[in-house]
Amino acid sequence: MTSPPPPSSTLPPRLVLRDIRKVYPTVVANDGINLSVAPGEIHAVLGENGAGKSTLMKIIYGVTRPTSGEMQWEGQAVTVSSPAHARELGIGMVFQHFSLFETLTVVENVALALPGKPDLDELARRIEAVSQRYGLPVDPRRHVHALSVGERQRVEIVRCLLQNPRLLIMDEPTSVLTPQAVRKLFETLRQLAAEGCAILYISHKLDEIQELCHTATVLRGGRVTGHCKPAEETPESMARLMIGKDLPVCEHGSPTHTGEIRLRLAGLSHASADPFATDLRDIHLDVHAGEIVGIAGVSGNGQQELLRAISGEEVLAEKFPVQILGVEAGRLNPGQRRKLGMCFVPEERLGRGAVPTMSLADNAILTAAKTQGLVAGGFLSFSRARSFAERCINGFGVKCGGAAAPARSLSGGNLQKFIMGREILQSPRLLVCAQPTWGVDVGAAAFIRQALIDLRNRGCAVLVISEELDELFEICDRIAVIAKGRLSPLRPVAETTVEDIGVWMSGLWPGSELSTDSAAEVAHA
Repeated sequence: MTSPPPPSSTLPPRLVLRDIRKVYPTVVANDGINLSVAPGEIHAVLGENGAGKSTLMKIIYGVTRPTSGEMQWEGQAVTVSSPAHARELGIGMVFQHFSLFETLTVVENVALALPGKPDLDELARRIEAVSQRYGLPVDPRRHVHALSVGERQRVEIVRCLLQNPRLLIMDEPTSVLTPQAVRKLFETLRQLAAEGCAILYISHKLDEIQELCHTATVLRGGRVTGHCKPAEETPESMARLMIGKDLPVCEHGSPTHTGEIRLRLAGLSHASADPFATDLRDIHLDVHAGEIVGIAGVSGNGQQELLRAISGEEVLAEKFPVQILGVEAGRLNPGQRRKLGMCFVPEERLGRGAVPTMSLADNAILTAAKTQGLVAGGFLSFSRARSFAERCINGFGVKCGGAAAPARSLSGGNLQKFIMGREILQSPRLLVCAQPTWGVDVGAAAFIRQALIDLRNRGCAVLVISEELDELFEICDRIAVIAKGRLSPLRPVAETTVEDIGVWMSGLWPGSELSTDSAAEVAHA
């Protein structure tokens, strides 16, 4: 697919930013930024984690006020006082960190963003129509706390599309969408652009930028450092513009040896208490020391339930279905499972991976207290906690205000780097991680993937659950697919393809229920 033709250069800009500056106590997030976007233009904003992209978008959307500078909307100077004011102007935004109330349903969350008091039944029908039209399936009556990260991303996008925006800001909108959903979203964005909507698009997936966007502005250290037309660039050349050097390449190699089974799922079946969740059905899986096993799948097919069963967040009725380092652990809590040598990175970094209001040093204590000796004689050692947090910050290139910075002050990608560093630097015997590079820039993503490979080479057993097929094929030794709560057979990555795994993601692997049913239907016909 190709992008729509660029908008006419004679059209006046819909949005103009002049010398935008935003200063926080510990960092200058934006420093004299100039940017304009015209009706019908899809304009990319590129940069590493912490380059100032999300801060700039929040200024446009009225979440935060600039320290200085001017914003013009359709030729008139304007100060956007709040997100509600932004929506009145016609500005919509899809956030990287979801702005959803977990205790409310999807339709109730959408209603909060609309003027007046919309009828919820009618709004639910509108949500279903929009989600079907754009290929973003959403059940308007489900509670948000029961949704996976990918499903929450769909809610954010559908909520924004319902507002018919004249400027649409998208901050990492495809980070947890499947390839099929990404294609459908691109069709939607091209259609919106053709109808005159201006679009500001942030993504670390440079192949997407190249395919979708007309123009790009590059930020580095809060400043504009370049402009380009993505169609005339390559992902490699855009990466050089972003990070100032060639993109690092992972060195995977074959596993030097595979050892004992560190994680075994022995016929794991589990019915969730949530009627909308996916029940796990007869899952068998072995992960050995010295290998990386990947699990692919369309969001909402049981990934969240599987992670909770492995981590101990969902305690099972029986102990044998989950075995960690030879111990039947199905009835152990998360702390007890960590004591066995397991570390864990959840898919939701704010709230489950880190406590937003706590400092990075305090967040380090939450999972590393025992492994890093942060408790001595029953007392916490805050100096050791700060030291360990600084190791995570320095070792994984986290841009922040230091170990005392609260987790919520970090950009999404930088918080992800900190959480990954916190778990990897504990030298686990088993690491289970979900979406390890969600929202992370291309350079940092390569670094994290290499860190996982290096951990595997040191004998750790690694299980990665990700919706990034390219990522799984880059780092994994064996791969499986989860669909409707069932797990496919494991295949060596060298013996399968992205296309095969894509077919399996619909549940059609050899011997599966769907595959058998399809074959029977063909035979009957």
